Amino acid sequence: MTLQQLYLVLLIAGVVLLASIAAARTAHRLGLPSLLLFLAVGVIIGEDVLGLPFDDAQLAQALGTSALAVILVDGGLTTRWADVRRLLAPAGVLALAGVAISVGVTAAGAHYLLGMDLHLALLLGAIVSSTDAAAVFAVLRSLPLPHKVTALLEAESGFNDAPTIILVLVFSTSLADLPGPAAIVGNVFFQLSVGAVLGLLIGWIGVIALRHIALPATGLYPLATVAFGILAFAAGGAAGASGIIAAYLSGLVLGNSKLPHRAATRSFAEGAGWLAQIGLFVMLGLLVTPSELPPAILPALGVGLILLLAARPVSVALCLIPFRTPWQEQAFISWAGLRGAVPIVLATFPIVAGVDGARDLLNIVFVLVVVFTLVQGPTLAALARRLGLTHGGQLRDIEVETAPLDVLDADLLTATVPPGSRLAGVAVFELRLPRPTVLTLIVRDGTTLVPDAATVLRTGDELLLITTPATREATERRLRAVGRRGKLARWLGEVGAPESVDRAGND
Repeated sequence: MTLQQLYLVLLIAGVVLLASIAAARTAHRLGLPSLLLFLAVGVIIGEDVLGLPFDDAQLAQALGTSALAVILVDGGLTTRWADVRRLLAPAGVLALAGVAISVGVTAAGAHYLLGMDLHLALLLGAIVSSTDAAAVFAVLRSLPLPHKVTALLEAESGFNDAPTIILVLVFSTSLADLPGPAAIVGNVFFQLSVGAVLGLLIGWIGVIALRHIALPATGLYPLATVAFGILAFAAGGAAGASGIIAAYLSGLVLGNSKLPHRAATRSFAEGAGWLAQIGLFVMLGLLVTPSELPPAILPALGVGLILLLAARPVSVALCLIPFRTPWQEQAFISWAGLRGAVPIVLATFPIVAGVDGARDLLNIVFVLVVVFTLVQGPTLAALARRLGLTHGGQLRDIEVETAPLDVLDADLLTATVPPGSRLAGVAVFELRLPRPTVLTLIVRDGTTLVPDAATVLRTGDELLLITTPATREATERRLRAVGRRGKLARWLGEVGAPESVDRAGND
């Protein structure tokens, strides 16, 4: 690749990334899962529209599996253990028995009702049987649902990818070579148990290392944390176990431990997860050829209805019997079994394995995901209200780092009072910050306090301020001015210009 070609590739990648980010914002405003617009971006730049060719299923499988690992590490880092620990049993049953039941019902419906070949029906049932972690995390965390329901769906989506991948790999062999049920169960148990042990172990090692090793820069802590999750994924795969479950559990351990710079780590992981989602969905949109999709529409609708109205409700009802889950929650959990990138990635496995008819399966799965995400995603909020699980005025937990400050037209500023600064000893009212800027919080010696007008700043105080874009520069200048000359800075002619400006003016 020449340097000019590299520039062209980076230019296209940057445009696609920005277009996908804009699509995510549009999807959020419309109440649609963003994955649909990411897929649309991939289809638009593909060979049938703008002409960018991409049909390497093996590369798509490798990149897709790696992206799923990043998404699941992000999911583990941002999942609260307190919410899921009491739901491990039902989530585990849904992820194992629920997947098996869903595969059986979907495959039987596709074979006997739609006349699909039994081998392809089993493959299709396995491919679409798991809920998608990226879709569930993106959609449910924006809804004011009971913690029990959200945590159960998140835990299920984090756990059920691993057994589904195992089943898809098993069914990608010919029917004559399929192992017996005992061998399949033993394989699933081995991969999940070894993957879980590796994920927990590497997560625990990561916690110890990050607590005791002083890194030279704050930005290295998020990188190291995510790296431990990726290490768990790779170690699981190298050991012949499930790297997916290892990645999720290592993220869960790391995300729920008291580590340095947790807020920065979660922000970085969230950004990495979004980047993985965008790259994954755009790539999968590229992989599909729109002109080949019309023959897949009717089979996709038939299989999707079997999955939505029979397989998923039956599996949820049977799996949650021991846990006495109210029928309203069961109904919502059944409807909220969102499919996303995972089935499309899994549809590349039989293509790589050379299964006859596998390309048709990819088209069916693509249409199914798009259509039923459009059906299920936008209706979740209304269904939750209809079932009495939530209502329009219900409060939800505040997530400060994901608060849409742009909607409020506000900026969040942080500053630390360094040694020697004249800010020390100045009362809050003496700062005379430009309106409507407010000093909302002070972190002092590891504790937080809400300041009043008479609160006096001290060396080492970390200040949290809310301002607007229009007054941000004036606020920064005022803080610099007081830091240099004290509360009488304005009378002494100090305007708080940046140091570079001062030097330019004095030269």
